[in-house]
Parts: sequence; structure tokens; C-alpha cells
Amino acid sequence: MRLLILTKRSLLVLAFCLLAGAAAVGVSVSSATKAVQTAAAPKENPIYRVESDKKQVAISFDAAWGDEQTNQLLNILSQYKVKATFFLVGDWVSKYPDDVKAIAAQGHDIGNHSDTHPHLPTLSQDEAGAEITACNDKIKALTGKTPTLFRPPYGDYNNMVVSTVKGLGMYCVQWDVDSLDWKDPTPEQMAKTVLDKVQDGSIVLMHNGAKNTPAALPSIIEGIQAKGFEIVLIKDLIPEGEYYTDVQGEFHLAN
Repeated sequence: MRLLILTKRSLLVLAFCLLAGAAAVGVSVSSATKAVQTAAAPKENPIYRVESDKKQVAISFDAAWGDEQTNQLLNILSQYKVKATFFLVGDWVSKYPDDVKAIAAQGHDIGNHSDTHPHLPTLSQDEAGAEITACNDKIKALTGKTPTLFRPPYGDYNNMVVSTVKGLGMYCVQWDVDSLDWKDPTPEQMAKTVLDKVQDGSIVLMHNGAKNTPAALPSIIEGIQAKGFEIVLIKDLIPEGEYYTDVQGEFHLAN
């Protein structure tokens, strides 16, 4: 995705052009000014990666549909003594409560992936907030803990979505390393994709229902560790304190 970075000078030029155009076609100056302000609104970015000088990486799984592989993934993680973050859809939580309890019981963190997996930018802010809150309530009812992390369905977000998540006291989290398991690559291809891209503070995306994820997971874990990285939970990757995300989605503590 290409981002357009507006400098002060370019904003002034944009403002002049809009005001001139408005005058030419009879649009009010206030309307044109509002257009300039809208264009200048800063983009709210989720957390794609965390600025860190520690060799730490987080593995995450999205769970929205079936649960056929969940126990297999949990067994592999247990074998390697690795903890991961599972982002669960509320409907999935309702269908597979025993899996939710098992994930929590084994020390993995559970994040929120919305209640019904909609495209959140198409909803109102109240509707988006209700999606997040409903999923939080379902997870808390089974685990006793309210999630602190949220991942937008489809990775689809806008300023409203990010600000709504922050308003609920949660972190909006994406990923900087996509295993592409949803495209059904071979286990070898999947492992290479991940290992070629991981760096300090990376967040790896996988899914609990992709065809070859269980077969690839051991190689991914071993490869990450062989590179000298410690695999941690996303919540442990993110330091506490005031923060901002840059245009690349990298988390930085505010000074």
C-alpha cells in the first residue's frame, strides 16, 4: 500500500487549489476549507511491528471459521514450549468454548477479532464498538479475562476503527510478516516466507484453519529460534506507556 505524505507546503498548495476551484464553481469557502481539513487529517495506523532492540518475535493465529487444527497447533506449541496470541471471532468463541478454554489454560493470549467478522469500515462507530465489545464479553465469560488486543477482520481498517479500538483501551494490532498460509503454499514455502522477513519486533500472521499451517509450524519455530529470536506474546512485545505508530505502522514509545 502506498501512502501519500502531505507536507505543510503541499497542504498550502492544496488549500489554494481547492479555494480557487470553489470560487470558480460557486462553492462556499467554508466547504472548501472543510475539504482541506479532511485531506489533512492524520492517518491512524494500527501496530504492525514494534520498535525494539530485543531479538523478540511474536506469532499470532486468527481463528474465524473451523477448529479442526486447533488442538494440533496447541500440541506443537506445547512441544516447543512457545506461547502465541490467538485472535478469536466471537462467533467462533460461541461454537468452540472448549477450545477457547484450552488456549487460555495453556498460557496463550487471546485477542479480539470482532464478533461476526464484518468489514468494520462499512459500519458506524457505534456498530464497530458493539462488535468489539460483544466479542470481549464472550471471551471474558469463558476465561475471566478481557482482551487487550484487537485485530480487524480482513486487516480492514480506517481512522474510525483504530480510534474506536483505542477508545476501548485496547491496542489495534496487525502484522508485518504474513505467512500467506491462506493461499495454501507448501510448508517449505511458508517457512521461507516467514524466515526471510522476521526482524526484531515482528508480528507473524497465521491462521488456525489453513491447510499446511500445522506442517509448517515446527520449521517456523525452529527457524525463528535459530536466528536468535525469542518467541513471545504480542502483549509482551509491546512496552507500556504513551505511544504512536509511524507511517509504516511501527510502534514507538512517545518521548
